[in-house]
Amino acid sequence: MAKLQIAQDPAADELLSTDPFALLTGMLLDQQFPMERAFAGPAKIRDRFGSLDPVAIADAEPDAFADLCATPPAIHRYGRSMAARVQALARVIVDEYDGDTAQLWTTATTGKELFDRVRALPGFGDQKAKIFTALLAKQLDVTPKGWTSVVGDYGKKGFRSVADVTDPDSLQKVRDFKKAAKAAAKADNQTSVKG
Repeated sequence: MAKLQIAQDPAADELLSTDPFALLTGMLLDQQFPMERAFAGPAKIRDRFGSLDPVAIADAEPDAFADLCATPPAIHRYGRSMAARVQALARVIVDEYDGDTAQLWTTATTGKELFDRVRALPGFGDQKAKIFTALLAKQLDVTPKGWTSVVGDYGKKGFRSVADVTDPDSLQKVRDFKKAAKAAAKADNQTSVKG
C-alpha cells in the first residue's frame, strides 16, 4: 500500500498505509468528527484492543469493545455507537470477504461494482462510498474501469475530500473547501427560504 498521511500522526498513518481494515475503519469514523482524528481512531483501537483483525473485532464482547472505544481520548465523539458500527463493519468483512478487507477492492472488476460494495457496508452512504472509492483510486491506484463516473466530482483534481489529503497543507485545503461549500449551501438555503 502507499504511504498515506491522513491522520497527520506517523504511527496512525503507518497503520492506515499497511492495514486495509484500518483504512476502511478510518473512513467509517470520518463523520461529524475532525478528519485526522477519525483516521487516528484505528490506531487507538489497535493499541487498546491489541489487534485490528476483523475476526477478533467482530467476535469481541460488544460492551467491552464499546468501553475501550469510548475511553478518552475516544475513537469518535460518539465512541460507543461507533464501536458498534466498527464491529458491524468487521462482521461484513469476515462474512463476505473471508476477513481480508483488501478483497473488497482487489476483486472488484468495475468502478460500479467497487462503489456498490462500499455503499453496501454498514455506515457508508452514497457520499462516503464515492469518497472512499476516490481515495482508493487517487492514493492506492485502485482504478477499475469506470471508477471516475461513479465518484463524480471526487475524482477531479483539487482538494474536495479525504481522497485528496496527502500532507498537512492538503488537509488544510480540503478543510477550506468544505467550509466554503458549507457556507455556499447555507447562503443558497437562506435565499430559497426568502424567495
